[in-house]
Amino acid sequence: MIITISDAKNHVDKEATIQGWMYNRRGSGSIYFMQLRDGTGFMQGVVTPQESGKEAMTEAEKMTMESSCRVTGKITAHPKLDDVFEMQVTKIEAIQIPIEEYPISKKEHGPDFLLDNRHLWLRSGKQWAIQRVRNTIINATYEYLNNEGFIKIDSPILTPNACEGTTELFEIDYFEEGKGYLSQSGQLYLEAAIMSCGRAFDFGPVFRAEKSKTRRHLTEFWMMDAEMAFVEHEGNMEIMEGLVCHIVKKCLEINQKELKILERDIEPLKKIEAPFIRKSHAEVVKELREMGSDIGEKDDLGGDDETILTQKYDKPIFVDRYPAEVKAFYMKRDPEDETRALCVDLLAPEGYGEIIGGSQREDDYDILMNRIKEHKLDPKVFEWYLDLRKYGSVPHSGFGYGLERITGWICGTQHIRETIPFPRLINRIRP
Repeated sequence: MIITISDAKNHVDKEATIQGWMYNRRGSGSIYFMQLRDGTGFMQGVVTPQESGKEAMTEAEKMTMESSCRVTGKITAHPKLDDVFEMQVTKIEAIQIPIEEYPISKKEHGPDFLLDNRHLWLRSGKQWAIQRVRNTIINATYEYLNNEGFIKIDSPILTPNACEGTTELFEIDYFEEGKGYLSQSGQLYLEAAIMSCGRAFDFGPVFRAEKSKTRRHLTEFWMMDAEMAFVEHEGNMEIMEGLVCHIVKKCLEINQKELKILERDIEPLKKIEAPFIRKSHAEVVKELREMGSDIGEKDDLGGDDETILTQKYDKPIFVDRYPAEVKAFYMKRDPEDETRALCVDLLAPEGYGEIIGGSQREDDYDILMNRIKEHKLDPKVFEWYLDLRKYGSVPHSGFGYGLERITGWICGTQHIRETIPFPRLINRIRP
């Protein structure tokens, strides 16, 4: 009977076969401990002359790191560890023994070496755990948004214009149509979709050409954008808050094993409950200055500012009403202060900083046209977007999160390059 390692607990004291890889082996001629992996989990296979026989011992001795194999034996509970199971091996069938020595050994390797071998590094325990947490976040997002009345609308990756100017976009020649760009966000297209569907989200790769090398930046990353008709600034924050709480709850329910492998302290995650902290940009600037920052009254928050602020609190922080002049043209102004935008960033605690950005969108045709001109953008390029304000415009809001940033926060990783299967950085496009 072929089983998966994750299902081994249901087959204790029964003979079964695991199909996978031997990622390590300990022992000598009298006993071997095969460390097995099959994609669903990890298990130790114990091989001895008495229980396994001479043929299995010979096969175990031949196996090298990352050999693929089928291993058969009796599933038993670990004698010392709770909820851990192992196999008393009786048969080993090698599928392939590596042609060369596996390049990623147990010794320490530098980040460049590991990234050059990312296709193999993904097999390591911590990288396996990160990708499984990432998967939980994706599924939790779909679950929450579906329950809140959203449907998924796929926005294009190839676009004729940018959301916020073209300085950070990858430009391409698009046949006879002239210039095109790789998308930096699906937001504008989702705004069109909600005039049909009410609430919509997309989830896919986006691209930023900014030449940044910080631990929070990637050239290609995955973004979830959500837009809602008839939702204003406060309602937008409530939906963000509910989504983050749901994601964290699901990761704590599903990924205890993975978080343990990552040595993630989950106590801070257990504190993620609504309501989150809410502060205006003006309040945060004052607070940061008292903490030693030289941030200006009209400055956007930098990475260092986000770090020191979020190290101070144990809950996520909403920072809203930024100076309008440092924000995008499509953000609605605060009716009580025209110099401020009805926008918000959600900052994760423990020094992780921004994970979500959103705003109420400008729904007035004339005002939006003026904003486009003020930002020195071409109104002709945005004709279709302006049409949304011509025909049945309504108050609406939206937000977007970076999947890798949320994954990095929940996993406790310091650099988001580990949170995407194959990172693209300004100095890396391989493998």
